[in-house]
Amino acid sequence: MTGIDDITLNFSPASLMLLNAILAVVMFSIAIDLKPEDFHRLRRAPKPLIVGLFSQFLVLPALTFLMVLATQPRPSIALGLILVAACPGGNISNFITHRAGGNAALSVSMTAVATVGAILLTPVNIALWGGLYGPTRDILRETAIDPVQVALTVGLMLVLPLVLGVRLNMRRPALTARLHRPLQALSMAIFFAFIVLALASNWDFFLGYAGAVAGLVVLHNALALGGGWAVATLARLSPFNRRAVTIETGIQNSGLGLVLIFAFFGGLGGMAVVAAFWGIWHAISGIALAAIMSRTVAER
Repeated sequence: MTGIDDITLNFSPASLMLLNAILAVVMFSIAIDLKPEDFHRLRRAPKPLIVGLFSQFLVLPALTFLMVLATQPRPSIALGLILVAACPGGNISNFITHRAGGNAALSVSMTAVATVGAILLTPVNIALWGGLYGPTRDILRETAIDPVQVALTVGLMLVLPLVLGVRLNMRRPALTARLHRPLQALSMAIFFAFIVLALASNWDFFLGYAGAVAGLVVLHNALALGGGWAVATLARLSPFNRRAVTIETGIQNSGLGLVLIFAFFGGLGGMAVVAAFWGIWHAISGIALAAIMSRTVAER
C-alpha cells in the first residue's frame, strides 16, 4: 500500500485532450435538453435547489473530511476522496433520478448550476479540505495546484458546452429534440469505453490496488447518498425532490476528477484509482437505488 503514493499512471497528453472533449460532449448532450425557463422556475421556488447545492458542496466535502480522519487512508487515496467530493454532480445522475421516480427537472438544474458553481467551489474545496489534513496538505504543496487553472479547466470543459447547448435548444428546438437521446447515449458509451481503454495500459496496477480502495469508495458513496437524503429530509423537502437531492449528492463527476488528477497531479496512483473506481461504483449503486425507489410513487 505504501507504494501507491509514489506510482503514477500512464496517460498521454493526447489521451487527456480526448477525455476533455468527450466530457464536453457529454455535458452538451445534457444541456440541449435545458431551457432558460427551467432556471426561471427554480428561481421562483429555489429551496430544493439551494438544499441540493448545500448538500453537494458543503455537506459531502465535510463528511469526506471526517471519513478521512476516521479511516486514515494513504495520502494519495485521501486526496482522491477529497477531490471527488469537490466535483459537481455526475452526468448520469439525471438519468438515474428519472428512473428513481424523482424530480428529473430539479436534477438537471442541479447539475447545470453545480457545474457553473464548480468553477469556484471545486478548487476551493480541494484546497480547503485537502489543506486541513496534514498528509494531503503535503501533496498539495508539492504539486502547487493553481486554483485559476482548475477553474479554467472546469469552465472550458463543462460550462462552455452547457451554454452552447442551452443556446442551441433556444434557437433550434426541433433539432435538439432529435439529437438529445442518441447523442447522450453515444457520448456516455464513448466515455465508459474510453475509461476502460485508458485503464488497459495500467491494468495490472489498477487490479493490484483496486481492492485497497474498494471498501473506502463504497463507504464514501454510501456517505454521499446518506448525507443527501438526510439533508433533504431535515429541510423537509417532498419525497419527489428528496430523491433528486439524494441521487445528485451521491453521483459525482468522476470523469472531471480524472481530468484534474492527470492534468494537475500527474496521474498520482491513489487518486486515479479512487476516481476510476468511483466512476464504476456510483453507477452500480445509483441504478440499484433507483430500482428500489421506483417501487413506490414519490409524493410531490
